[in-house]
Amino acid sequence: MPYFLTIIIIAISLWIGNSAVSLLLGISLALLYKLPKDFLTQKYGSRILQTGIVFLGGSLSLDSFYETNSVYFSWISLYVVLAFGAVILLGKILGVSQKLSFLLASGTAVCGGTAIASVAPSIKAKPEDLTMAITIVFLLNAVAVLLFPFLNNFIQLNEIQFGAWVALAIHDTASVVGAASSIGELSVEVAATLKVARTIWIVPLVIFAAWLYRSKNEGLGLPLFVIFFLIAALLNSFLQPDEIISGYLKEINRICLLIGLFCIGTQISLENLKTIKIKSVILASSVWAFIVPTSLILVQKI
Repeated sequence: MPYFLTIIIIAISLWIGNSAVSLLLGISLALLYKLPKDFLTQKYGSRILQTGIVFLGGSLSLDSFYETNSVYFSWISLYVVLAFGAVILLGKILGVSQKLSFLLASGTAVCGGTAIASVAPSIKAKPEDLTMAITIVFLLNAVAVLLFPFLNNFIQLNEIQFGAWVALAIHDTASVVGAASSIGELSVEVAATLKVARTIWIVPLVIFAAWLYRSKNEGLGLPLFVIFFLIAALLNSFLQPDEIISGYLKEINRICLLIGLFCIGTQISLENLKTIKIKSVILASSVWAFIVPTSLILVQKI
């Protein structure tokens, strides 16, 4: 029965296409059935997630840097570094665990759930930490999609300014585009283009995470999947595949990440969920509450 139900739920997860929902569906299955330790989702979840990360590299071109508005790119890069550092620093002050702070910093500074899922295998994050980080970021994204268009009724940014604002201040790409689409097509184009500059930071982030959390006997500390990730990104840059091939790579990445997160979710127990602490929510919310107004001031001045 669990195997049949697993296939059905994975199909539902892929149809919905949301990383947080996939994770929650996996958790739901784990709470309904006490799955054995050798269950297929327990054995292959991390490998599927790592495979998705490799295909993510294949869809990222280093040339994307040059396609981004040069005026905003330097600010985006500065934002990524400062936002990441702010979460890490505040995490230490609040007493949030180092790995959970790293996951929240990755999601806040780079690109939400995708960044969190990408670095989690590199830092050997616990399933409960991964669950907590993605859930918190998902909730903040849900608020942002509704909040930003509402606020613009009073702020009255033009389409370019609004697109830049959401690209800086909202975590996940889907939520960035969703918020921008409520303003206009130009806003969507600007938001999507600038978000690429944040997303490309996954490359140095995964390398840094793998090196920082390497074992003493791992040398440079780059796991095999990270090496393949880098090779895929370089091949994409040199070969420059057409949109059809890039679309297939992105779709494989999406499927692997969704299935991988579902499998990670099945490793969670009720006892794990009870460990979620308000400190982690305060950490992510506090930094985001600072990012929203400061990024607004920035786009109004540029």
